[in-house]
Amino acid sequence: MEKRCELCERSDIKLTKHHLIPREEGGTEKDIVMICSDCHRQIHASYSNQELALRLFSIEALKSDEKLKKFIRFIKKQPASKRISIAKSRDRKCK
Repeated sequence: MEKRCELCERSDIKLTKHHLIPREEGGTEKDIVMICSDCHRQIHASYSNQELALRLFSIEALKSDEKLKKFIRFIKKQPASKRISIAKSRDRKCK
């Protein structure tokens, strides 16, 4: 079975479970997608769990989010073997 990130769609990369609705916001094991660690870290660096639960609770919503669209365009060009540095969003630093 091919390992492919459901967000950036890069192949043959280590995948992690991402709860579309964070567990602390009521998410369950049914609300999981498999994404690469780079995408996973970017999501959690950019958004609070509350915002993820209220607004970004599907893979389609994540893919259409303006901040993540820019990151996805960038990450698609990166080799799967390269670990990307993720900076916490300025919006998240204040929270």
